[in-house]
Amino acid sequence: MSFQALGLSESLLKTIAEQNYTQPYPIQQEAIPAILKGNDILGIAKTGSGKTASFVLPILEWFQTKGAPKNRSIRVLVLAPTRELALQIAVVFQTFGEKLPRKVKTMAVYGGVSINPQMIGLQNVEILVATPGRLLDLLSHKALTISDTEILVLVKYGLRGRNEGHIFPFA
Repeated sequence: MSFQALGLSESLLKTIAEQNYTQPYPIQQEAIPAILKGNDILGIAKTGSGKTASFVLPILEWFQTKGAPKNRSIRVLVLAPTRELALQIAVVFQTFGEKLPRKVKTMAVYGGVSINPQMIGLQNVEILVATPGRLLDLLSHKALTISDTEILVLVKYGLRGRNEGHIFPFA
């Protein structure tokens, strides 16, 4: 199966090719079409198996049909357990979203650094990748609202030793 068969736009396919991705991983083959259909899923795959792109690509595709958001109203919230993982996920969103017709602002927020620059940076953010503690800090400061959040992604560390990815639909 190719990325072209997954239902992604030409803009995303071009960026995928520029990133030298040729064939989707098993988790991507299952997850991308399911997410594009609006299904809720649970994806399980080992580290390095393409899990991040399996949710990033359909989310960016979804954004191409959406209008501008309300300020400081997050449409997509990705919760990651560590600063390193939050930063990595934000970079994937930014890389694949760079050349899309509709630009989508993504930001990673995490503890261990001053909250003030992060609060200022939330202007027009639509995709927030956050560690749980910093998200709670920002909510308590009323720096953002998640009441209009349409997509929630919960990320944990990958599993080692599994050879393929699987998705499980939520009923």
